[in-house]
Amino acid sequence: MELAELQAFVKVAQSGSFTRAAELLGTQKSHLSRVVSGLERRLGVRLLERSTRAMHLTEVGREVFERALGILGAVEDTERAAQQMQAEPRGTLKLTCGAEFGTVAVNGWIGLYLARHPQVRVEADYTGRVLDLVHEGFDLAIRVGELPDSRLAARRLGALSYGLFASPAYLAAHPAPAAPEALREHALLFFSAGAHRAGWRLQRGKDECRIDGPARMRVNNSIAVRDAALAGLGIGQLPNRLAQPELEAGRLQRVLADWQLPGYPVHAVFASNRFLSAKVRAFVEVAAQHFGA
Repeated sequence: MELAELQAFVKVAQSGSFTRAAELLGTQKSHLSRVVSGLERRLGVRLLERSTRAMHLTEVGREVFERALGILGAVEDTERAAQQMQAEPRGTLKLTCGAEFGTVAVNGWIGLYLARHPQVRVEADYTGRVLDLVHEGFDLAIRVGELPDSRLAARRLGALSYGLFASPAYLAAHPAPAAPEALREHALLFFSAGAHRAGWRLQRGKDECRIDGPARMRVNNSIAVRDAALAGLGIGQLPNRLAQPELEAGRLQRVLADWQLPGYPVHAVFASNRFLSAKVRAFVEVAAQHFGA
């Protein structure tokens, strides 16, 4: 049984005429008659009693008519609810990301998202573990770094860029290096998570230099590197967005500003592009709009 058959039957029953029902549905009377006859054959019952003067529902036809009204009404309600959900994000958004990037960036995005969409709530899990979105019930993940091959869909939000920084006190006691090779004479603060374990790779045009210690500190958390640099313990690699407030306040200074460190992409990852809910789409838009802020 198809919805189009039920719609045709209901319209004929409501209008009391194949001719009038065909006009309302914008189709031919003969087509409508074939559709209703096909429905009767499918169900194995007669739904309408036809004569040259009148047409009326049979007892079975009246039962089918009432049930068909309920079915079509439920379909309309479902379509209306889906449209409303697309029009205004609502419900609970469950997201996950790394603890550090959550603190540095995602916290701010959540605040903007909640302020913009009053019908939504957020449950965030900041963890170093890569969670399974589908099996662990998450709508969205924010991930830093290259993505492995996956059945999940993703949207690139931007790239996380890095620089070298030290406190004014440290640079007053240890003159700033003029070239990357001079870093080996300094106390170095290494961020050592993921691809960063290989040390620093600095580039300027076609020139490249690799620095891998000895390090005064290695730690897998950029906030710990920032705090050590603020304490004057050495030169550290930091995400530019984490260092920027300290630069503006004069608590850190950039080192070897004309040399670049590799950046890392940041993606919003979700189960499917095809059925992306309004609440997920809205958060991704906020993240993309404010990534560089």
